[in-house]
Amino acid sequence: MRNLTMLTDLYQMTMMNGYINAGITDRIAVFDLFYRQNPGGSAFAVAGGLEQVVDYIKNLHFDPEDIDYLRSLHLFDERFFDYLKDFRFTGELYAVPEGTVVFPYEPLIRIKAPLFEAQLIETAMLNIVNHQTLIATKAARVCQAAAGDLVMEFGLRRAQGPDAGIYGARAAMIGGCQATSNVLTGQLFGVPVGGTHAHSWVMSFPDELSAFRAYAEVFPKNCLLLVDTYDTLASGVPNAITVFGELRAKGYEPMGIRLDSGDLAFLSRQARKMLDEAGFPNAKIFASGDLDEEVIWDLKAQGAAISVWGVGTRMITSMDNPALGGVYKLSAEEVNGKFEPRIKISENPAKITNPGVKRLYRFYDRLSGKALADLIALEDEDYSSGEPLEIFDPENTWKKMTLCDYEVRPLLAPIFENGELVYTLPTLSEISEHAKREMETFWDEYKRLHSPHRYKVDLSKPLYELKRGMLEERRSKA
Repeated sequence: MRNLTMLTDLYQMTMMNGYINAGITDRIAVFDLFYRQNPGGSAFAVAGGLEQVVDYIKNLHFDPEDIDYLRSLHLFDERFFDYLKDFRFTGELYAVPEGTVVFPYEPLIRIKAPLFEAQLIETAMLNIVNHQTLIATKAARVCQAAAGDLVMEFGLRRAQGPDAGIYGARAAMIGGCQATSNVLTGQLFGVPVGGTHAHSWVMSFPDELSAFRAYAEVFPKNCLLLVDTYDTLASGVPNAITVFGELRAKGYEPMGIRLDSGDLAFLSRQARKMLDEAGFPNAKIFASGDLDEEVIWDLKAQGAAISVWGVGTRMITSMDNPALGGVYKLSAEEVNGKFEPRIKISENPAKITNPGVKRLYRFYDRLSGKALADLIALEDEDYSSGEPLEIFDPENTWKKMTLCDYEVRPLLAPIFENGELVYTLPTLSEISEHAKREMETFWDEYKRLHSPHRYKVDLSKPLYELKRGMLEERRSKA
């Protein structure tokens, strides 16, 4: 992992310099990283990016050339540079594991660290978590629309830069994609890669049949032919069938064909009929070409005979919602050995923060195993007793629910303690499996593509009363 310490906004540096001059560099502060609105019409998001956050935190340090550059800006005093020479993260980081289904205002990461350290890491963590959570969520929606069909990530050439291509593909695997066309992502994270030939392959030969035969000669065990270079039904599929027959005579079975253009519903149905009649019912039909969850949903509703979907541009860029909008807010500071809550107040109610040092709990119905509700609570609250618990909507407090026969799981896991990594990072395949299990714990109404039901995320009564009290106190002083 390269050193990303300088991947920050300048104002983080100017505030750090200001903390030195104010003599509060060592004050312990608590920050929450969360987002306010689900992306793309979804009722949820899928957490991503923690592994890269861990790499970033582990590698935090300022090289001499970094300090030389900052000195050349003529903004900072020498005491600031003295602090940077030995800079490292010494604090605590709790986070929701990657692949976990999450919701607005829930702390995805909680930092408890000296203010000087906690301030620096804001920008890079937001950059990493916002991006991968966004793409993982988009991929989850695409896979939901595919309804069990295999989905491949095909977006590298349209991603906004190499990092977006690499880590966007990683996030897509978290969201449910089973393979990627991105070879570097496959190499870095040990996940399946896949793909076939381009139209240029076909155009490089005297005719389509020659191109297909040449490809089948090289890849007889996994022959997948792109059939829409010239005329899908008049030449592409018939030529593929001819080559598939030749492969079978040699003892090989074809993988299938790929459609990349045209009316995919009509073409796939016709191609399926032709393949079946020719004796190739097991040949798969792959589809690509500006797909997303909405297009896939419509194609399946029209009876498209497609079993594998290659999704690129609209997933890797989350085209309909290109930014998650996660934020990083101060929630508490240590004063005389005790943490005092902090709250940000705004004329926009959505921007009022939840104060205090917090935990996050998820409650499950013991009989069905399905998630019932999440509770954002204060750090000293414990819900492990299993006693009946009344929860309520923090905006419409008359909406109440009593949880009885439940199991509860804390969602924030310790990642760093005293600056040391205490968490074993799972493989990307393990994260993907965790995400799949997570999705299975939610009822279908929360996963609908259109008009999904809102999942319950409530504040505990102590946290609600703390927040209300701080708002009233601020109002009385206005």
